[in-house]
Amino acid sequence: MSAVAMADAEGFPPVAGTGARILVLGSLPGQRSIAEQQYYAHPRNAFWPIMRELFDIHGSYRERCAQLVRNRIALWDVLASSYRPGSLDADIHLESATVNDFDRFFASHAEIELIAFNGQAAARLFRRFAAGESAAGVAQVTLPSTSPAYAAMRFAGKLSAWRSALR
Repeated sequence: MSAVAMADAEGFPPVAGTGARILVLGSLPGQRSIAEQQYYAHPRNAFWPIMRELFDIHGSYRERCAQLVRNRIALWDVLASSYRPGSLDADIHLESATVNDFDRFFASHAEIELIAFNGQAAARLFRRFAAGESAAGVAQVTLPSTSPAYAAMRFAGKLSAWRSALR
């Protein structure tokens, strides 16, 4: 097993501008994302292709993040860290989970009107650990996971669901 697989998975700071109106939340970055220090770095993850289809987001990782901000979309994860051998959400050890500071995030991003969960795991983790007063009144939608591990739905179905929620 690699050193990355044996260590705690550490998340990233949010990608967010001051006028963000949508917060897309994942659970915790997978090994490929951690290694590359990029959200949704796995080449078969559908997140960036969906963003390209919906908002014409393309280019380098830095350019794509800047385009998310211009489209008033914030990107983050529910967990700041947790022990997880591998990249599957089912392998997250909840007893070691550290949650991101959502009270602080929502205090500085008061225009957020929608939390879009990237998959069921992110929604469950948020509701278990982070759903507090700071998110009260903010609409929430659980979308199909963009992870390649969620193969039950083809790209077209994922795109359609994301399009319906984010447009």
